[in-house]
Order: sequence, then structure tokens, then C-alpha cells
Amino acid sequence: MKAYKDANFLDSADARLLRIVSEFIEPAARFARHEIEDTIVFMGSARSPTPSADGQPPTPANDQVHPERWQQMAHAYDACQDLAKRLTTWSKDLPEDHRRFVVCSGGGPGIMEAANRGASDAGGINLGLGISLPHEQANNAYITRELSLEFHYFFMRKFWFAYMAKAVVFFPGGFGTLDELFEILTLLQTGKIRKHLPLVLFDKTYWSEVINFEALIEYGTINREDLDLFLLTDSIDEAFDYLTAQLSRYGVKEHGATL
Repeated sequence: MKAYKDANFLDSADARLLRIVSEFIEPAARFARHEIEDTIVFMGSARSPTPSADGQPPTPANDQVHPERWQQMAHAYDACQDLAKRLTTWSKDLPEDHRRFVVCSGGGPGIMEAANRGASDAGGINLGLGISLPHEQANNAYITRELSLEFHYFFMRKFWFAYMAKAVVFFPGGFGTLDELFEILTLLQTGKIRKHLPLVLFDKTYWSEVINFEALIEYGTINREDLDLFLLTDSIDEAFDYLTAQLSRYGVKEHGATL
């Protein structure tokens, strides 16, 4: 049997490098086939509830969740869907000869689903970079079928998020969203990302309670200028205007993605 057809070998520790490289080469080939050069990435909680037809979220999973906060998370779903739809409509009207600023999410439910759903509502193709987890649901149904990917390695998935992104929007989320936020902020702060990459943190109440940015400044661990790396807002209009202005100025004439 040829080595590259030996499933036992390919699944072994000895072939780990081949699996890692595969999660670089296969997505790159798929993006090239579909003319995907850059994205607007949406990050946020997989646990965010999907509002029902009457606008009310389903019952919280446990009694530790505060009802008003649960309603706030349902509002985040609606806001994410709306923003993704508006950005997709805007990007489709750009005078370009290929697809630009395609909505991309982590592929799962919650906020990720809302982003893909909004792009789908606008008739736009969209990406889902899923991750195989023991208890995670499958990729959501709103992702363009040919652009629904599943990764094994978190770091390869995060590479594609950062490499393709021309903007990133962070909605309320847990450990995974915080991890992605701080990694992007670190790469920008240290100059490892050299492209212009506007960030939006949506929901001032959530982010101000979860991360005490003022305390970081007071302790001297960040500079106040570091807060200029992102826009903190509660307004879909403000987020849309900020992102489209930034992308029009820095992204429309750029081709390819450079970290």
C-alpha cells in the first residue's frame, strides 16, 4: 500500500505534520477556486440563543443565566444577522471583478449562525470555518455548501481567520471568543499583523463588564492608545459605517491578504 493511502499511517503521530499541512493546502485551494481573497470575520458565542418568531429567546439552559442577560444575548444574534446582511449587500455592490469581503464565521450555532444567516439573507456566499469538538454541533445550515470547512487544529483554523480577514467583528462570547480577540489584539499591538485590520466590539455593556480595559491601563499593562485598536459600540449603524469606511479606504484596492 502506498503511504499516502494508508489510513493508519495518516492518522498516526508520525503523520501529524502532513495533517497540519493539509489544513493549509486544502482550504487555500478551495478559496482560490471560489475567488475568495478576503473576509469580514464574525466572532461570538455558540451559545447565543436564536430568537423565536415573537422575538423572545428560548428558555435558558440553566438557572444560573440571568433572564435580562439572556435577552441581551438574543439581541446580539439579531444585531449580528442584520450587520452581516448589510455588509454583504454593500460588498456585492462594489465595482470589483471578483468577490470581496465575504462574511466568515466559525461555522457553528449562535452568533456564528447569525453571521452566515445574514449573509445568506442578502444572497451572498459565505464561509464557515468549523472545528471538530466532542460536544459541538455540526456546521450551521446557512453556510455556502462548498465553503463549509471543518478543522481539527485550532491554530490552523485561527490562521485562516487572521490571514483572510480585512475586518473582524466581535460579539459577546466565552473563552473561545476571548481567545480569538486577545490573539488578534496581540498580533496588531506587536505589529505581527501588518495589514490594516479594523476591529469592532459590539455591545458596550458586555465588553465593559467582561474586560476591564481601564484597569489594564491603570496597572500599566497596556497603553491608552491600545484602545484605538478597536471600536466599541452598541450601534449597528455605527459599526456598519465604520467598517465600510475603513474597508473602502484601506481594503478595496488591496488584493491578497498579508499578515
